[in-house]
Amino acid sequence: MTPFFVAIFLLGFSSLVTAANFTQVYEWPNELDYEWPSEESRAHALADGTFNPLKIHPRYLAVYGTRLFLTLFKEDGVPVTLVSLPTSSASSTPPKFTPFPSWDFHLNGSGNCDKIQQAEGMEVDSDGRLWVLDQGNSDSNCSSKLWIFNLNNNETELIHRFSFDEYFHDLVLDETANGTFAYVARWMESHVVVFSLERNESWIVHTPEVQVNSIALSFKDQEPRQLYLGRSGYQELYSIPVAALHNGNRTTEPRLIENWAAHNSYRMLMDNHGTLYSAFMYENYTSTWNTSQPFLEQPFHQVAEVRSSWPLTFAFDQNGTFWTAAYNDVRIPKFRLLKASVGAKSYIFEASPESRE
Repeated sequence: MTPFFVAIFLLGFSSLVTAANFTQVYEWPNELDYEWPSEESRAHALADGTFNPLKIHPRYLAVYGTRLFLTLFKEDGVPVTLVSLPTSSASSTPPKFTPFPSWDFHLNGSGNCDKIQQAEGMEVDSDGRLWVLDQGNSDSNCSSKLWIFNLNNNETELIHRFSFDEYFHDLVLDETANGTFAYVARWMESHVVVFSLERNESWIVHTPEVQVNSIALSFKDQEPRQLYLGRSGYQELYSIPVAALHNGNRTTEPRLIENWAAHNSYRMLMDNHGTLYSAFMYENYTSTWNTSQPFLEQPFHQVAEVRSSWPLTFAFDQNGTFWTAAYNDVRIPKFRLLKASVGAKSYIFEASPESRE
């Protein structure tokens, strides 16, 4: 992207009228907190340092029915990294985070490899199952895992243990006639991890010289389907054909598409009409590209000034609503949740007949 185009693009943001009408759902003025089993347990956690409300930092977002799911950055003072909250409330007080599926999946998790160590990227499939990446814990020799929860009864359907730990980032789901697959990005690793649900098996496909940051899967009407990769530390956007992940080869060469205006696309998401959304580290806006047309980055949504390396995250629900969360390290409010009706769903779903006309 030329310097001239970047200047024009950013100038457009300075007078941006958002492409969708966002409304605020919740606002947390300062501290974030959990629904604790008791006040005594909360007080004990505060006293021994296992809980520090100022350390809670939401990272990934998913929505299903009347529940939102958040994963939280893991550090000292954050005892639970996978939580839920309602999509609406009659109270003006923002809800506290409810550990998901329960406290028992998290308490004393450090060193217990059967607990959730550090939840990262997640996705809801078309059957109402929540897929959650678990970073694992190298200090305790706990390998990385993939959890699959049935959201209709909150039961665990599957736990897949990988042969490595750490550097997990995000995932996308590919529901095909030949089975369901997850494609996983790991921070700054030059490969994609592929998981087959039916075979309960995973393998690595290398992407030489392209360290993967963000990841997105093309919408179902696009053939051949493409996996989009944002390169770590750079502006570059790449793609690889999904077929390359299944043909038995363990290496594929990503194709450069174009450059985003900003560096470090850390979160991408495709809708079921072929629009790709992206958020960038230290930037307070979201961009889009209509993948049915030649690359042209467009502004989608901008929030007030934020100070965070990871200020925005987003997800679709099943009713055509785009949800986004905005986080500030130092400014007030600390955390906000917003939504907008956009008439599109996740790439998981097929486009409506009307949208194809």
